Amino acid sequence: MDLSQGTPVSIQLKTVVDQAGEQKSFYFDLAGQIVKIGDTLYIRYREEQEDGEEVPVTIKVEPDGKIQLIRAGEMRMRLKFDYQERLDTSYRTPYGLFQISTFTKNLRFSLKDQPIAGSILIDYELYSQAEKIGDYHLELEFTA
Repeated sequence: MDLSQGTPVSIQLKTVVDQAGEQKSFYFDLAGQIVKIGDTLYIRYREEQEDGEEVPVTIKVEPDGKIQLIRAGEMRMRLKFDYQERLDTSYRTPYGLFQISTFTKNLRFSLKDQPIAGSILIDYELYSQAEKIGDYHLELEFTA
């Protein structure tokens, strides 16, 4: 399985957000690409925002199992996930830089070839300083 040149994939993304007792679910069918650079796997796609703007998103799967979700655009964010770890990061907005952190409750990644397919599942809590913003559930499935 040579992913060094990038392989087009179909992506099904589900996100469940639980904030202040209110739960919202989001579902997306997206076209993306999977590429392997060294031992690190990257899944890239564009996420459409409510205002119609498309934001480039990269999910980075490191060899040690850590995962990063990198969202570009006007609001730049890099969320880091490692099972049962609290990791600090930042969130850049037009109004400045905010310090946030994630606590990863569940983290699963699977990849198979013939055909190329896989899934990522992340359950995490998001914090701004010491205040919990909410609980998040992310499921991403991809197939070539």
